[in-house]
Amino acid sequence: MSKVHIIMYHYVRDLKNSRYPGIKGLDYELFKQQIAFLKEHFTFVTMEDVMEACNSENGTLPENAVLLTFDDGYIDNFTAVFPILKENKIQGSFFIPGKTFTENVLLDVNKIHFTLASADVHSLVKDIYALLDRYRRDGMETEIPSNEELFEKYAAASRFDNKETIFVKRILQTAIPEKIRNQISSELFQKYVGLPEDVFARELYMNRDQIRCMKREGMFIGLHGYDHYWLGNLAEQEMKADIDKALEVMDEFVDGDNWVLNYPYGSYNPQVLQYIASRGCKAGMVTKVAVADTDVHGRFELPRLDCNDFPPKSSNYLNIQ
Repeated sequence: MSKVHIIMYHYVRDLKNSRYPGIKGLDYELFKQQIAFLKEHFTFVTMEDVMEACNSENGTLPENAVLLTFDDGYIDNFTAVFPILKENKIQGSFFIPGKTFTENVLLDVNKIHFTLASADVHSLVKDIYALLDRYRRDGMETEIPSNEELFEKYAAASRFDNKETIFVKRILQTAIPEKIRNQISSELFQKYVGLPEDVFARELYMNRDQIRCMKREGMFIGLHGYDHYWLGNLAEQEMKADIDKALEVMDEFVDGDNWVLNYPYGSYNPQVLQYIASRGCKAGMVTKVAVADTDVHGRFELPRLDCNDFPPKSSNYLNIQ
Protein backbone atom coordinates (compact mmCIF):
# COMPACT_ATOMS: atom_id res chain seq x y z
CA MET A 1 0.00 0.00 0.00
CA SER A 2 1.17 3.53 -0.73
CA LYS A 3 -1.76 5.66 0.44
CA VAL A 4 -1.92 7.65 3.65
CA HIS A 5 -4.54 10.00 5.08
CA ILE A 6 -2.48 12.98 6.25
CA ILE A 7 -4.60 15.07 8.62
CA MET A 8 -3.94 18.77 9.22
CA TYR A 9 -4.55 20.44 12.58
CA HIS A 10 -3.96 23.98 13.84
CA TYR A 11 -5.54 25.07 17.13
CA VAL A 12 -6.69 22.30 19.49
CA ARG A 13 -8.07 23.74 22.73
CA ASP A 14 -11.03 23.91 25.11
CA LEU A 15 -12.73 26.38 22.79
CA LYS A 16 -15.90 27.21 24.70
CA ASN A 17 -13.96 28.00 27.88
CA SER A 18 -11.14 29.87 26.18
CA ARG A 19 -10.63 33.61 25.84
CA TYR A 20 -11.25 33.33 22.08
CA PRO A 21 -14.05 30.81 21.50
CA GLY A 22 -14.44 32.11 17.95
CA ILE A 23 -10.99 30.94 16.85
CA LYS A 24 -11.23 28.29 14.14
CA GLY A 25 -9.85 25.19 15.78
CA LEU A 26 -10.84 21.76 17.02
CA ASP A 27 -12.27 21.51 20.51
CA TYR A 28 -10.16 19.46 22.91
CA GLU A 29 -12.95 16.99 23.71
CA LEU A 30 -13.65 16.50 20.01
CA PHE A 31 -9.94 15.87 19.43
CA LYS A 32 -10.01 13.06 21.98
CA GLN A 33 -13.09 11.61 20.27
CA GLN A 34 -11.38 11.90 16.91
CA ILE A 35 -8.32 10.04 18.16
CA ALA A 36 -10.57 7.25 19.43
CA PHE A 37 -12.28 7.06 16.01
CA LEU A 38 -8.98 6.98 14.14
CA LYS A 39 -7.62 4.25 16.42
CA GLU A 40 -10.63 2.10 15.58
CA HIS A 41 -10.68 2.64 11.82
CA PHE A 42 -7.11 3.51 10.78
CA THR A 43 -3.51 2.51 11.39
CA PHE A 44 -1.26 5.27 12.67
CA VAL A 45 2.09 5.65 10.93
CA THR A 46 5.08 7.88 11.63
CA MET A 47 6.62 10.56 9.47
CA GLU A 48 9.64 8.30 9.12
CA ASP A 49 7.35 5.64 7.61
CA VAL A 50 6.04 8.14 5.07
CA MET A 51 9.53 9.40 4.23
CA GLU A 52 10.65 5.82 3.66
CA ALA A 53 7.67 5.17 1.40
CA CYS A 54 8.42 8.34 -0.58
CA ASN A 55 12.14 7.79 -0.97
CA SER A 56 12.65 4.02 -1.17
CA GLU A 57 11.47 1.36 -3.60
CA ASN A 58 10.91 -0.94 -0.64
CA GLY A 59 8.91 1.51 1.47
CA THR A 60 5.32 0.44 2.09
CA LEU A 61 2.48 1.68 4.24
CA PRO A 62 -0.27 -0.36 5.94
CA GLU A 63 -3.86 -0.31 4.78
CA ASN A 64 -5.85 2.73 6.03
CA ALA A 65 -2.67 4.51 7.10
CA VAL A 66 -3.09 7.86 8.86
CA LEU A 67 -0.53 10.53 9.79
CA LEU A 68 -1.26 13.49 12.07
CA THR A 69 0.31 16.90 11.31
CA PHE A 70 0.11 20.08 13.41
CA ASP A 71 0.94 23.48 11.96
CA ASP A 72 2.44 26.66 13.45
CA GLY A 73 3.92 25.60 16.80
CA TYR A 74 1.08 26.66 19.11
CA ILE A 75 1.24 26.07 22.85
CA ASP A 76 -1.94 24.01 22.36
CA ASN A 77 0.26 21.41 20.71
CA PHE A 78 2.17 20.93 23.94
CA THR A 79 -0.57 21.34 26.56
CA ALA A 80 -3.52 19.66 24.82
CA VAL A 81 -2.26 17.51 21.94
CA PHE A 82 1.03 16.06 23.16
CA PRO A 83 -0.34 14.35 26.31
CA ILE A 84 -3.09 12.62 24.32
CA LEU A 85 -0.67 11.43 21.65
CA LYS A 86 1.80 10.19 24.24
CA GLU A 87 -0.93 8.37 26.16
CA ASN A 88 -2.05 6.61 22.97
CA LYS A 89 1.50 5.95 21.70
CA ILE A 90 0.91 8.00 18.54
CA GLN A 91 3.52 10.11 16.83
CA GLY A 92 2.47 13.60 15.79
CA SER A 93 4.39 15.71 13.27
CA PHE A 94 4.77 19.33 14.35
CA PHE A 95 5.74 22.01 11.84
CA ILE A 96 7.08 25.11 13.53
CA PRO A 97 8.00 28.51 12.03
CA GLY A 98 11.46 29.34 13.36
CA LYS A 99 10.56 32.91 14.24
CA THR A 100 7.95 31.89 16.81
CA PHE A 101 10.37 30.52 19.41
CA THR A 102 13.53 32.46 18.54
CA GLU A 103 12.17 36.02 18.50
CA ASN A 104 8.88 35.80 20.43
CA VAL A 105 7.26 37.80 17.64
CA LEU A 106 3.59 37.43 16.79
CA LEU A 107 3.22 36.22 13.20
CA ASP A 108 0.90 38.18 10.96
CA VAL A 109 -1.13 35.03 10.29
CA ASN A 110 -1.98 34.88 13.99
CA LYS A 111 -2.78 38.56 14.25
CA ILE A 112 -5.31 37.87 11.51
CA HIS A 113 -6.72 34.73 13.17
CA PHE A 114 -7.35 36.36 16.52
CA THR A 115 -8.63 39.59 15.01
CA LEU A 116 -11.14 37.56 13.01
CA ALA A 117 -12.07 35.66 16.19
CA SER A 118 -12.69 38.96 18.01
CA ALA A 119 -14.51 41.07 15.42
CA ASP A 120 -17.39 41.00 12.97
CA VAL A 121 -15.90 40.23 9.56
CA HIS A 122 -18.02 42.86 7.79
CA SER A 123 -16.64 45.49 10.16
CA LEU A 124 -13.13 44.28 9.37
CA VAL A 125 -13.73 44.67 5.65
CA LYS A 126 -14.83 48.28 6.24
CA ASP A 127 -11.79 48.90 8.44
CA ILE A 128 -9.46 47.55 5.76
CA TYR A 129 -11.10 49.74 3.13
CA ALA A 130 -10.62 52.81 5.34
CA LEU A 131 -6.99 52.00 6.11
CA LEU A 132 -6.19 51.34 2.46
CA ASP A 133 -7.80 54.65 1.55
CA ARG A 134 -5.54 56.32 4.09
CA TYR A 135 -2.45 54.79 2.51
CA ARG A 136 -3.61 55.88 -0.94
CA ARG A 137 -4.09 59.44 0.29
CA ASP A 138 -0.62 59.38 1.85
CA GLY A 139 0.83 58.58 -1.58
CA MET A 140 2.52 55.24 -0.97
CA GLU A 141 5.16 54.39 -3.57
CA THR A 142 3.39 51.19 -4.59
CA GLU A 143 0.02 51.85 -6.15
CA ILE A 144 -2.73 49.84 -4.49
CA PRO A 145 -5.72 48.77 -6.62
CA SER A 146 -9.14 50.09 -5.66
CA ASN A 147 -11.07 48.43 -2.84
CA GLU A 148 -13.61 47.17 -5.36
CA GLU A 149 -10.88 45.61 -7.52
CA LEU A 150 -9.29 43.95 -4.52
CA PHE A 151 -12.60 42.52 -3.31
CA GLU A 152 -13.45 41.23 -6.78
CA LYS A 153 -10.09 39.49 -7.07
CA TYR A 154 -9.63 38.04 -3.58
CA ALA A 155 -13.10 37.50 -2.08
CA ALA A 156 -13.76 33.86 -2.92
CA ALA A 157 -15.28 31.49 -0.39
CA SER A 158 -13.35 28.35 0.57
CA ARG A 159 -14.46 25.08 2.12
CA PHE A 160 -14.56 26.55 5.62
CA ASP A 161 -14.60 30.37 5.19
CA ASN A 162 -17.03 32.81 3.59
CA LYS A 163 -15.81 35.25 0.93
CA GLU A 164 -15.42 38.17 3.35
CA THR A 165 -13.17 36.13 5.63
CA ILE A 166 -11.04 34.99 2.70
CA PHE A 167 -10.80 38.59 1.54
CA VAL A 168 -9.49 39.72 4.94
CA LYS A 169 -6.97 36.86 5.01
CA ARG A 170 -5.67 37.38 1.48
CA ILE A 171 -5.33 41.16 1.80
CA LEU A 172 -3.39 40.84 5.04
CA GLN A 173 -1.36 37.80 3.99
CA THR A 174 -0.16 38.48 0.46
CA ALA A 175 -2.24 40.80 -1.76
CA ILE A 176 -0.70 44.15 -0.78
CA PRO A 177 2.91 45.19 -0.01
CA GLU A 178 4.34 43.52 3.10
CA LYS A 179 5.09 46.71 5.02
CA ILE A 180 1.54 47.98 4.58
CA ARG A 181 -0.17 44.71 5.44
CA ASN A 182 2.01 44.31 8.54
CA GLN A 183 0.97 47.75 9.74
CA ILE A 184 -2.71 47.13 9.03
CA SER A 185 -2.61 43.73 10.77
CA SER A 186 -1.10 45.34 13.86
CA GLU A 187 -3.61 48.20 13.89
CA LEU A 188 -6.56 45.81 13.64
CA PHE A 189 -5.05 43.49 16.26
CA GLN A 190 -4.70 46.36 18.70
CA LYS A 191 -8.23 47.59 17.99
CA TYR A 192 -9.99 44.26 18.46
CA VAL A 193 -7.66 42.17 20.64
CA GLY A 194 -5.92 44.95 22.50
CA LEU A 195 -2.95 43.08 23.96
CA PRO A 196 0.78 43.73 23.45
CA GLU A 197 1.97 41.56 20.59
CA ASP A 198 5.10 40.31 22.38
CA VAL A 199 3.08 39.21 25.43
CA PHE A 200 0.51 37.51 23.23
CA ALA A 201 3.27 35.71 21.30
CA ARG A 202 4.82 34.29 24.47
CA GLU A 203 1.41 32.89 25.45
CA LEU A 204 0.58 31.54 21.99
CA TYR A 205 3.64 29.57 20.87
CA MET A 206 5.74 26.74 22.26
CA ASN A 207 9.20 27.60 23.53
CA ARG A 208 12.41 25.74 22.78
CA ASP A 209 12.24 23.60 25.93
CA GLN A 210 8.75 22.39 25.08
CA ILE A 211 9.74 21.54 21.51
CA ARG A 212 12.78 19.73 22.88
CA CYS A 213 10.57 17.71 25.24
CA MET A 214 8.27 16.57 22.45
CA LYS A 215 11.21 15.65 20.24
CA ARG A 216 12.72 13.62 23.07
CA GLU A 217 9.42 11.75 23.52
CA GLY A 218 9.28 10.65 19.89
CA MET A 219 7.33 13.41 18.18
CA PHE A 220 8.53 14.51 14.74
CA ILE A 221 9.59 18.13 14.26
CA GLY A 222 9.55 19.64 10.78
CA LEU A 223 10.11 22.97 9.06
CA HIS A 224 7.39 25.55 8.40
CA GLY A 225 9.65 28.29 7.08
CA TYR A 226 11.18 30.96 9.29
CA ASP A 227 8.87 33.94 8.83
CA HIS A 228 5.83 31.87 7.72
CA TYR A 229 5.99 33.52 4.29
CA TRP A 230 4.21 32.44 1.11
CA LEU A 231 7.38 30.80 -0.22
CA GLY A 232 6.03 30.57 -3.75
CA ASN A 233 5.56 34.36 -3.87
CA LEU A 234 9.07 35.29 -2.75
CA ALA A 235 11.96 36.24 -4.98
CA GLU A 236 14.29 33.27 -5.28
CA GLN A 237 17.00 34.68 -3.01
CA GLU A 238 14.44 35.65 -0.37
CA MET A 239 12.97 32.15 -0.50
CA LYS A 240 16.37 30.55 -0.08
CA ALA A 241 17.24 32.87 2.79
CA ASP A 242 14.01 32.02 4.63
CA ILE A 243 14.58 28.27 4.30
CA ASP A 244 18.26 28.60 5.24
CA LYS A 245 17.38 30.57 8.37
CA ALA A 246 14.70 28.02 9.33
CA LEU A 247 17.22 25.19 8.97
CA GLU A 248 19.73 27.11 11.07
CA VAL A 249 17.44 27.78 14.03
CA MET A 250 15.84 24.31 13.84
CA ASP A 251 19.19 22.55 13.74
CA GLU A 252 18.64 21.00 17.18
CA PHE A 253 15.37 19.41 16.10
CA VAL A 254 15.84 18.32 12.48
CA ASP A 255 18.34 16.22 10.58
CA GLY A 256 19.85 18.60 8.03
CA ASP A 257 20.10 15.78 5.47
CA ASN A 258 16.71 14.22 6.12
CA TRP A 259 13.94 16.74 6.88
CA VAL A 260 10.37 17.60 5.92
CA LEU A 261 8.90 20.95 4.90
CA ASN A 262 5.28 21.99 5.38
CA TYR A 263 4.79 24.98 3.04
CA PRO A 264 3.17 27.93 4.87
CA TYR A 265 -0.23 28.57 3.26
CA GLY A 266 0.54 25.66 0.91
CA SER A 267 2.56 28.07 -1.25
CA TYR A 268 5.46 26.78 -3.37
CA ASN A 269 6.77 26.76 -6.93
CA PRO A 270 9.35 24.80 -8.96
CA GLN A 271 12.21 26.90 -7.59
CA VAL A 272 11.16 26.05 -4.03
CA LEU A 273 11.03 22.33 -4.84
CA GLN A 274 14.43 22.40 -6.54
CA TYR A 275 16.05 24.23 -3.65
CA ILE A 276 14.69 22.12 -0.82
CA ALA A 277 15.73 18.96 -2.67
CA SER A 278 19.28 20.34 -2.87
CA ARG A 279 19.24 21.05 0.89
CA GLY A 280 18.29 17.55 2.03
CA CYS A 281 14.50 17.75 2.24
CA LYS A 282 12.83 14.36 1.81
CA ALA A 283 9.12 15.28 1.71
CA GLY A 284 6.82 18.27 1.45
CA MET A 285 3.29 18.82 2.76
CA VAL A 286 0.77 20.88 0.77
CA THR A 287 -2.81 22.03 1.42
CA LYS A 288 -4.37 20.34 -1.61
CA VAL A 289 -7.25 18.18 -0.34
CA ALA A 290 -6.72 14.51 -1.24
CA VAL A 291 -5.54 11.20 0.16
CA ALA A 292 -1.77 11.17 -0.31
CA ASP A 293 -0.47 8.40 -2.56
CA THR A 294 3.30 8.06 -2.51
CA ASP A 295 3.14 6.28 -5.89
CA VAL A 296 1.19 9.13 -7.51
CA HIS A 297 1.97 12.41 -5.79
CA GLY A 298 5.47 13.76 -5.86
CA ARG A 299 7.31 13.41 -2.57
CA PHE A 300 7.32 17.20 -2.24
CA GLU A 301 3.59 17.58 -2.95
CA LEU A 302 1.83 15.32 -0.45
CA PRO A 303 -1.80 16.47 -0.01
CA ARG A 304 -3.63 16.60 3.29
CA LEU A 305 -7.15 16.45 4.67
CA ASP A 306 -8.50 18.77 7.34
CA CYS A 307 -9.36 17.54 10.83
CA ASN A 308 -12.89 18.76 10.12
CA ASP A 309 -13.16 16.06 7.43
CA PHE A 310 -13.28 13.30 10.08
CA PRO A 311 -15.74 12.35 12.85
CA PRO A 312 -17.01 13.69 15.10
CA LYS A 313 -16.99 16.84 12.92
CA SER A 314 -18.01 15.18 9.64
CA SER A 315 -17.49 12.15 7.42
CA ASN A 316 -16.18 14.12 4.44
CA TYR A 317 -13.13 11.86 4.29
CA LEU A 318 -15.29 9.12 2.80
CA ASN A 319 -15.84 11.24 -0.32
CA ILE A 320 -12.25 12.39 -0.77
CA GLN A 321 -9.96 10.33 -2.99
